[in-house]
Order: sequence, then C-alpha cells, then structure tokens
Amino acid sequence: MYRFGLVLLGLLALLDLATPLLTDGDHPPMSIAVGTAVVGLISLVLVGFAWRGRRWALAPLITLRLASALLAVPAFFASGVPTAAVVAAGFGVGATVVGVIAVLLPTRELAGAR
Repeated sequence: MYRFGLVLLGLLALLDLATPLLTDGDHPPMSIAVGTAVVGLISLVLVGFAWRGRRWALAPLITLRLASALLAVPAFFASGVPTAAVVAAGFGVGATVVGVIAVLLPTRELAGAR
C-alpha cells in the first residue's frame, strides 16, 4: 500500500506541474496555478526521497499534498467554474485522501508490531 500511495501522490504532483498549462487564467487563477505547480515540484522531490525509504519525507509530502487539495476546494464554491474543472478538483481531492491513507497505513502496522 505504501508504494501505491507514493505512486498516486506522485501522479497528482505531476498533474499539479501541468496546472499552469491547463488553466484559462481564470479557473484556476494563474497565481493559484503557479503555486500549485511549485507544490507539485516539491512534492515530486519528496516522493523520490520517500520511495528510497527516507521516512522524514512523509510529513512534508503529506502536508503539501493536502495543501494542494485545499487549493482545489474553491472550485466547488466559486461561480462560473467549468464543470470539467469541478470534476477535476473532486478527483484530485479524493485521490489525495486515498494516497495519504495508503502511505500512512504501513506506518501504523509497523508501529503496532514493536
């Protein structure tokens, strides 16, 4: 499950990197799109460290991925957001939750084994 979670969070980070290329400038605003891309780039670096067994990378990775999901939440409440953007935001938030849970599950199992 740990590797699955890292792959999922890595794919979401790659999608974050593409956000400035996919925005129309309004949905999401370019400033949010650039911020999302920066979060995606840092997340990819942290996924690489976590993949190599560096457990210290998990806390900042989870924090950044949840921050990225929070950046998508206004799409549900803002007026005039295209349906495709709302669906993409919903997918991103849901996949983030699944990825974070998958990454954390092995940690709990190992902690209980001691």
